[in-house]
Amino acid sequence: MAMFIRVEVDPQVAGQADLVKKLVEVCPVDIFATGQDGALAIVEQNLDECTLCDLCIQACPPGTVKVVKLYE
Repeated sequence: MAMFIRVEVDPQVAGQADLVKKLVEVCPVDIFATGQDGALAIVEQNLDECTLCDLCIQACPPGTVKVVKLYE
């Protein structure tokens, strides 16, 4: 279970193969993976490795990927 962040991805993005591929490629800590059905999968055990680089946010249409900090 993530202690520091939560990643929210719009369902439309999670189902688009080109955006799924882009998210998998840009994340330096492998938070994203391609599921068996081709949809986006979030690798829960890697969430705490997030460097808050915003590459996933920049790779998708505005507002479709959010990294929510669970701390202040």
